[in-house]
Amino acid sequence: MSGFVDSFRNIFKIEELRQRILFTLALLLVVRIGAHISLPGINTSLILEEATKSQGSATDSLLGMYDLFVGGAFYRAAIFSLGIMPYISASIIIQLLGAVFPYFQKLQKEGEDGRKKINQLTRLGTIPVAALQAWGVSVQLASRQIGDIGVISPEINPFLFTVSTVIFLTAGTIFMMWLGEQITERGIGNGISLIIFIGIIDRFPYSIFSEIQMVLDPNSDRNILIELLYFAAFVLIIASVISLTVATRKIPVQYAKRVVGRKVFGGVTQYIPMKVNQAGVMPIIFAQSIMFIPSTFLSFFPNSELMNNIARYFDYTSWFYSFIYALLIIFFTYFYTAIAFNPKDVADNMKKQGGFIPGVRPGKPTSDYIDNILTKITLPGSIFLAIIAIMPTFLSKLGVTSGLAQFFGGTSLLIVVGVALDTLQQIESHLTMRHYDGFMKGTKLKSRRY
Repeated sequence: MSGFVDSFRNIFKIEELRQRILFTLALLLVVRIGAHISLPGINTSLILEEATKSQGSATDSLLGMYDLFVGGAFYRAAIFSLGIMPYISASIIIQLLGAVFPYFQKLQKEGEDGRKKINQLTRLGTIPVAALQAWGVSVQLASRQIGDIGVISPEINPFLFTVSTVIFLTAGTIFMMWLGEQITERGIGNGISLIIFIGIIDRFPYSIFSEIQMVLDPNSDRNILIELLYFAAFVLIIASVISLTVATRKIPVQYAKRVVGRKVFGGVTQYIPMKVNQAGVMPIIFAQSIMFIPSTFLSFFPNSELMNNIARYFDYTSWFYSFIYALLIIFFTYFYTAIAFNPKDVADNMKKQGGFIPGVRPGKPTSDYIDNILTKITLPGSIFLAIIAIMPTFLSKLGVTSGLAQFFGGTSLLIVVGVALDTLQQIESHLTMRHYDGFMKGTKLKSRRY
């Protein structure tokens, strides 16, 4: 414990690191302030009353899950309601296009210049995605009522409200994207990931408070012992997610010796680190998006008994929902891993650089060998990812408040752990570079990006 305190003190002894951390905290504070500024034309008092009641509530709908990622800004009808999600959507679209169109594949192989071009295309793609989502939000707000009162002030012109909402929400997303890039460049950690991270963490105190209220309720059957068991389970789940996030399978690569003039190159053994969870949180996001489609479609037939019976199977608390959800996660884990990691490209690059895997011939045999290992390590990783994803559902059935259950698994926990590890790894790099002890002596943290 004393070593951790000393490492924390050392952070503020390094002027550059201290300035980076303070700069990051200042911009994250701006993000949280923007999440509390309501859009023009909104009945502020009414929306704040509903937002207060919804803190720590379940994310059992698409809008609820979206609100989790933006730290409650969506239900507050704030100017940062869209969060950074349009940028994430544009980034995913660009990645998927890279698996289909040769132009994007070429950009991905052009190194730094290609990366800059992809980033520019992602920024430009964020604008139409944000504008389209902003229009959807304006329609949702126009039909949204609290009791018998609409959230839009009655004296506001509907057309002007739609136009202003699209402008403010799109501008808010672009501004947050800029803040994220500034954090990445001048702060500490990945800015885009930290913005999502701070939005998720914002809900945690409210969830804890709801859990405490339940324990103190005289009519509740919960006691301190049960809460301690939940806390122990929480720690074990976090430890498991950390292990999954940093777990890698190392493939040894031997480079042949080459004599150029008087210098000898190669002759060393390196490793290809293959992550067990190569796809990150993307399989959960894809699977969750698909699982919301049946519920959304069935909601259009509220008076149909047949549709209501079918809807029970797609309720997020049902066993059928959890089973299908888990299968989709396993499928998308393999799908996204195939997009993100190409064994053929790795084998070709090794062959060009004179590298080979001991006992495996270069070329196609190397590609098949890597693909075989990737298939084997992806299966346990995908199964564990599916278990983590459906964990909140099981805990909700055990009596854990729905808001707190979201931190026991699912997308939120994976993002929080991944971003925390990435940020901690960057802080470690600054400390060790200046001959200070890091937080984890004898251990190297592996960074992760989203």
